[in-house]
Amino acid sequence: MGRGSAPDENATRLKILISSHHFRPSIGGIETASALLAGEFVILGHEVRVVTQTPGENDSPFEVSRCPAAGELLRHVTWCDIFWQNNVSLRTLWPAGLIRRPVFITYQTWIRNSHGQIDFAARCKLSFARFGTSIAISRAIAQQLPFESVVIGNPYDDEVFRNFDRPDRDRNLACVARLVSDKGVDLLIDAVSILRESGIETRVTIVGDGTERPALEAQVHHLKLQAQVEFVGTQTAGELSAIFNRHRILVVPSRWPEPFGIVALEGIACGCAVIGSDQGGLPEAIGPCGVTFPNNDARALAERLADLITDPKRRDALLANAASQLARFKKRNVANVYLELFESAR
Repeated sequence: MGRGSAPDENATRLKILISSHHFRPSIGGIETASALLAGEFVILGHEVRVVTQTPGENDSPFEVSRCPAAGELLRHVTWCDIFWQNNVSLRTLWPAGLIRRPVFITYQTWIRNSHGQIDFAARCKLSFARFGTSIAISRAIAQQLPFESVVIGNPYDDEVFRNFDRPDRDRNLACVARLVSDKGVDLLIDAVSILRESGIETRVTIVGDGTERPALEAQVHHLKLQAQVEFVGTQTAGELSAIFNRHRILVVPSRWPEPFGIVALEGIACGCAVIGSDQGGLPEAIGPCGVTFPNNDARALAERLADLITDPKRRDALLANAASQLARFKKRNVANVYLELFESAR
């Protein structure tokens, strides 16, 4: 069924309650996945409500209950046929112990802390796994869960993020990230400096904002890279798509193991080969459309950058895999996988 087509009148209509602790206007992978899939469920003829702890106005084609009190939350759970937790939240999951509804819990991030331990809060969340079906956004996440889970990757917005087939891509590198230490933007700046020392001068556009921006700007100034590095702040999805379409390579230099990587899918869809760190679920999002480097290794990153900057045929070969890599992550396809799983519980 194409977009805009009438829903199948014979299909089962589900009442789907989505718990998304963070939701728009907040920006992030969980927020993106929740909004995209909620929208697809509605288009496919289902009723959707979202409960969230994020304040804000509602501009969605479905009901959004923000910071619901206990009574309101109970009413929503009583209403639904399916209760989907997009990342487990004890604030909203507790009614599952009182009201019997099929529960699905998508694990969006690591259960173990930075010391490799499962702390008390995580143990409490895991204790609720018995109430429903567990879903992991990547094989990497699934492997660290202490129980079986279904792997369903997060979707990207294939209507917004697409290749304009522009012949005038005039910049090499783009990086899209919250400007915090975990995202490793400082590694990319160091790598650009290393490239210059080896005789390769390239420009990089850094999209995003955060607490580390002043330190990153100081790093650029210290390394005398002002002519090569541009900070453009937070952008809308449409603006970001246009930026990708001006660049040849997307860099995702995270220091920590990313659970997945929607931004990699967005870049690939817009015609960028991707270079990303090699731990966690990020390599699954990149697939055969890019290359990886060891986390926290600026020199290795510089080597990968040099290879792709100087070898357009290599970039083209990687991007020849884009259609097959992106297919299963298109929002309609991911929504249908979820709906098949939801239907199996009824």
